[in-house]
Amino acid sequence: MNTEILKSLLAFGGGLGMFIYGMQLMADGLQKSAGAKTRNLLAILTNNRIVGVLVGALITAIIQSSSATTVMVVGFVNAGLMNLSQAIGVIMGANIGTTMTGWLVSMSEWGSFFKPDFFAPLLLVAGTAIMLFSKTERTRQVSSILVGFGILFIGLNTMSGAIAPYSDEPIFYQAFTVIGSNPLFGLLVGAVVTAVIQSSSASMGILQTLAFNGVVNWGSAAFIALGQNIGTCVTALISCIGAHRNAQRAAMLHLLFNIIGSILVGTAVWIFFLINPAISHATVSGTSLALFHTGFNIATTVLLFPFANVLVKMSERLIPDHGEVEEKKYVHLDKRMLMGPSFAFDAIRQEIIHMGTLALENISFSRDVLVNPDHFAKMEENEQKIDEYQKELANYLEKFDASTLPPREQVEMQHAMLMINHIERISDYCMNIRDSAKDMLDEKMSEYTIEDINTISSQAYKTMKYALKMRESYDIDHYEKVEKHENRVDEMESRMRETYIDRLNSGKYNVREGIYFLDTIYNYERISDHASKLAEYTLQEA
Repeated sequence: MNTEILKSLLAFGGGLGMFIYGMQLMADGLQKSAGAKTRNLLAILTNNRIVGVLVGALITAIIQSSSATTVMVVGFVNAGLMNLSQAIGVIMGANIGTTMTGWLVSMSEWGSFFKPDFFAPLLLVAGTAIMLFSKTERTRQVSSILVGFGILFIGLNTMSGAIAPYSDEPIFYQAFTVIGSNPLFGLLVGAVVTAVIQSSSASMGILQTLAFNGVVNWGSAAFIALGQNIGTCVTALISCIGAHRNAQRAAMLHLLFNIIGSILVGTAVWIFFLINPAISHATVSGTSLALFHTGFNIATTVLLFPFANVLVKMSERLIPDHGEVEEKKYVHLDKRMLMGPSFAFDAIRQEIIHMGTLALENISFSRDVLVNPDHFAKMEENEQKIDEYQKELANYLEKFDASTLPPREQVEMQHAMLMINHIERISDYCMNIRDSAKDMLDEKMSEYTIEDINTISSQAYKTMKYALKMRESYDIDHYEKVEKHENRVDEMESRMRETYIDRLNSGKYNVREGIYFLDTIYNYERISDHASKLAEYTLQEA
């Protein structure tokens, strides 16, 4: 092989590496910067598919990868946080959002000021300076965006420079003529290249680089671009291996949507080129490719949006249930959601609330367990669920890279680890009360014991109730209520302990009942203390 050709190939490969790395660095900076703003996106994902399309486009524009968005969607569906009706809208939007990279790449054709060799060094200098002297996480995120942007364009410039000397070589003309004469071949090339590098944005960047050097015609570029949309589905299909049926259907929805869209638009383009062969042989610019890519994805969404339910039914037919009953899971977390840390953390917040709600139920059940024996079994069931929550949440949190989270969420991650332990301890104290009550089922309790236990348990319940409300809403006004009820529990426990001694001395208590009573009020006091800790952590984050 000619040395010059080898150098050009290495330069092209190095440029591609810089392009992909720069895109990832920029996306990481954007995601961290926007994490706090996008934390509630899951909450607005109703069955309104238009909202789903907008959310999907926004998320993908931020993380610069439709594959990553779709993999997260598969994770959300697998965890039960999203249904297929919601997923289809997000998937449609992801295809639109991924076209943002193409517009960034095409900027080099918009004038001298936008050429990479002019502003890429400025971005690198500015980004590096900010990185060296920044004192806040926010400014470091800005530096990542600028440096990533600069590296992306330097990589693009390197790829373009490697191809430029060979732009007049017959091999390019011959190759793209062959591709242009066979649309299926163009679709295959686009799909395979994208599947290999697992990024439609990167494969579009390569195609645009070839376009900058005038070696690509419309007849080949259009079908390669359509094929790229099919190739990008590979990542989600791989990620759904071992997932539940619905998660596999979500990945299938992505594939169906892109294949049908490529067939519809591809057929229209093929007919157009048959009528206008001159356009098919004309060279294409990077900006024209970006426009075609965006237009194609918007057109596909508009065409298939009314048939979203049909696509869902098709995915269900292709991946049937076969009468299988999937294992019931209480904890709705999935490793695929870790690709979007801010969104995964939103799921963790919800699961902590669910875990706390089970503990709150056990506080209520423990209060009247003596008069309602059915609560023994219900408390045991809740305790098992809470233990599962603690295990799953702890394992999930350990997989987080704290550096990928904004500062506020780094603190919240530390608190989450502590909170799941506090909630588990609350449930343990409830089980202590239940176990003590088992020994007293045949005993007749004094009115004093029943009244005092009802009073202190009611206050402990309210402490936990307002702590959970505060956690869910981040309304710090609830903190005063938490502290009010927690202080009452402390006062009651101390006063009831002293009163017990007096009643024991006067013969109003037997020793066995007294031991049960002291043990029970102690457990409620500890429950209230742990609930108060939950509120303290939330107050620090608010």
